[in-house]
Amino acid sequence: MNITAKLEKEFGVPEKALTDTIALFDNGDTIPFIARYRKEVTGSLDDQLLRELYDRLSYLRSLENRKDEVRRSIEEQGKLTDELAAAIEAALTLVEVEDIYRPFRPKRKTRASVAKEKGLEPLSEILYRQDMFDGDINIYEIAAQYIDEEKGVASVDEALGGAMDIVAETVSDNAGFRKRIRALTFDYAVIAAKKTGEDDNPEGRVYSMYFDFAEPVSKVPAHRILALNRAEKEGFIKVSIDIDKSMILNYLFSETVSSQRSQTTGFVEKAVVDAYDRLISPSIEREIRGDIFDAASESGIKLFALNLKNLLLTPPLKGKTVLGFDPGYRTGCKLSVVDKTGKVIDVGVIYPTKPQERIAESEKIVAELIKKHKIDVVAIGNGTASKESEIFIAGLLKKSGGSAKYIMVSESGASVYSASKLAAEEFPDFDVTLRSAASIARRLQDPLAELVKIDPKSIGVGQYQHDMKQARLDEALTGVVEDCVNSVGVDVNTASHSLLSYVAGVNAASAKNIVKYREENGEFKTRAEIKKAPRIGAKAYEQCAGFLRIPRGKEPLDNTGIHPESYAYAKELLKMYDFTLEDVKKGGITGLSERVKSDGITDVAQLLGVGVPTLQDIIKELEKPGRDIRDDFPEPVLREDIMDANDLQIGMVLTGVVRNVIDFGAFIDIGVHQDGLVHVSEIANRYIKHPSEVLSVGDIVKVAVKSIDAGGKKIGLTIKGVKN
Repeated sequence: MNITAKLEKEFGVPEKALTDTIALFDNGDTIPFIARYRKEVTGSLDDQLLRELYDRLSYLRSLENRKDEVRRSIEEQGKLTDELAAAIEAALTLVEVEDIYRPFRPKRKTRASVAKEKGLEPLSEILYRQDMFDGDINIYEIAAQYIDEEKGVASVDEALGGAMDIVAETVSDNAGFRKRIRALTFDYAVIAAKKTGEDDNPEGRVYSMYFDFAEPVSKVPAHRILALNRAEKEGFIKVSIDIDKSMILNYLFSETVSSQRSQTTGFVEKAVVDAYDRLISPSIEREIRGDIFDAASESGIKLFALNLKNLLLTPPLKGKTVLGFDPGYRTGCKLSVVDKTGKVIDVGVIYPTKPQERIAESEKIVAELIKKHKIDVVAIGNGTASKESEIFIAGLLKKSGGSAKYIMVSESGASVYSASKLAAEEFPDFDVTLRSAASIARRLQDPLAELVKIDPKSIGVGQYQHDMKQARLDEALTGVVEDCVNSVGVDVNTASHSLLSYVAGVNAASAKNIVKYREENGEFKTRAEIKKAPRIGAKAYEQCAGFLRIPRGKEPLDNTGIHPESYAYAKELLKMYDFTLEDVKKGGITGLSERVKSDGITDVAQLLGVGVPTLQDIIKELEKPGRDIRDDFPEPVLREDIMDANDLQIGMVLTGVVRNVIDFGAFIDIGVHQDGLVHVSEIANRYIKHPSEVLSVGDIVKVAVKSIDAGGKKIGLTIKGVKN
């Protein structure tokens, strides 16, 4: 297989760009580096497409390696024919290769292998040929010749039974049969589920829709596959793949029964039925369930990755002093004041909730903190006791009449971080809950910098994440975090080692070395100085330098996304248009792009000896040095007053924030304790296949209340007919 040609066809990338991109992969270049600084080579492929290309390349290379192994194994057995070699070469998937190899794979003891040991293979060949007709010698007489008590064949029936076992395995091992049956099963089977047991277990009620369930395999959505798997794993249902057996048998008979008049046809038909029931059907069911699970996992992972990316790129609340408020009951509500730089400057504990309800005392403590530290925003965690805490803070802010506002912040993963080794290193003198309050405040100030400290699976923007392939999920989510971190850039003089470890070319060990060097030697003055940290060699520096920022350094270009390898081009460009590095340092050069455009960007690029994509990036960075791409997104919605679910009315229009996008809709924070659900059918006035076509995590949207259940625990929303 010509891998490059296949990838060119699948991805639509020109052969030269594809070949050169693969060479970059093989050279050990990271995807963020390739996407940002090798645009001329790749044709400006983005990081997502590069990751898909890399994954597909890895699969195709694994496929070719497996083909070589199978071909070599069959050849060593002396059974490789031109036909087999051609079939192996033509196989497009690992499953097809394994189907071809099945008859030649060393097997554990089977009924067929036992029959072969008894010398019954020639008899099986006579049966399968179906060339014995009336007037010929009787098949039972032939079978009698194979009776051999020493070998364990005591009767004609045993001889014929063993021969049919061999025929059954021959049919089962036929790669063509399996390929066709797999396709028929996928196209025509249903995935069915039945409730197990008689007890009405309350924990199983969440799966009640699957207690008597059936849906075509080809149409069942990804989230339903994952739900079925979870319900079966927890013992509430039994799942099966059901198909009209006659459809499969009719196909097999058409391929294996060559004569209806032969004495052996009946034996072959019985062997075919046995082959399907005993060998093929269970195997195909496992494969189909594995395939649809893989597809469901990939779909779920893509959605999780998209949500995570949008969450991580939520705009930071810059220049604000924040009071982190971690709600609780018995142990009280933990407070942590974080200054504008993210440093914790004060902590405390109050008891405004049950059972103590020391409200007056709590109000006094919080009011004093707000006044003392000029707090701009109170960030309230949305976990246990959050409703009571929100009521308390909203009431306090209303009484005080100051400018401070509040916002509800997702606590997902905060407890994981608080109990981690990293949190203990950051806050050695704090207990777990105080660390959590600090984390809640910081994730409002800079979501990306804080959330990278937490396992992405714990952040709470996925669906059935624990039911997917965990290794693949980890790989995908790590890639998302890497892309986000490198897209934003990292201040090397303030970043934690957790944040630095996601920078291209920097691993966990070298990130710690950078921080240690910084602590021992003071702030880095230039990007080049980073090479003095242990384990930052030439290759690592090449990969990471462009993503690291030094805002107050000696070289103004060190605070831009311009790579050091392009500094000469940037300085020459400045000189061409009578600008200096001081102009860059003062806040950027206005109008540079228009001047270059008027001269012709292609001509300017040729004069400089640089590619057009690189020149465009240089211009963008010179105009806005130190820019943060997150500034282009909507800022967090801060609240002054509280709304209760009981205040909601059908038709009421509210402004909300998208908290999570899932396969069947999106959850929207509308300022009450319970997020509302916009079903996919209520998102747009046109047909959409998936909510992500319209909504993203962090979007600010106007919604209308469509339904409210008793107590406001389930709120149905709609975007249809609401002007956004």
